[in-house]
Order: sequence, then C-alpha cells, then structure tokens
Amino acid sequence: MFCSGQTPLDPETMELVGSNIEEQTKRVLKNISIVLANENLTLRNVAKTTVYLKDMADFKGMNKIYEEMFEGHKPSRTTISVKQNPLDALVEIECVAELPS
Repeated sequence: MFCSGQTPLDPETMELVGSNIEEQTKRVLKNISIVLANENLTLRNVAKTTVYLKDMADFKGMNKIYEEMFEGHKPSRTTISVKQNPLDALVEIECVAELPS
C-alpha cells in the first residue's frame, strides 16, 4: 500500500498541529496510523518511509519521536531536506506498507 505524504494536520480541524519538530512528527505518524488502520494495518506493516524535513537540524528531534512511534520496528528510510513542505510544515512523511498475504 502506498500512503501519500502526510503533514501534521489535525484531521478534525484541518489545522497544522505543533510548533516544534517533535510535536509535528508525532501528529504526522498518528495520521499515517489512521490511514493504515483503514486497511487493518499498523506502523509495523510499514516497509519504507520517505521523510521530508524543512531543516536537517531537526533530524535528531524527528528521529527520537520516529523511533518511539515505531516501537523498535525499523523500516527502510530516506530523509530529504526540502525548501518548503505544504502549509510550511516542519515535516512530511510518506510510506509504503506491506499488505498481509
């Protein structure tokens, strides 16, 4: 399953959530979890992610939350610095998840 890039939007208010990389990363991964749950999947089914950071100086903070949310699961990951994410978000993450056979 290919999951389009998710930004730190609250799905109820459609407002950007969080003022720092940790808060925004947590919201992004929660949004990904919601998309995955619609197909009865979890973050453990994720095989690959691409992380788009507005500032590579935020890598450490993003990585801390990323590791916590994935709970030891380590999908392949590419991290890219971009000039600007949608809505000027600090982070956007897309993923590919494996469907059970």
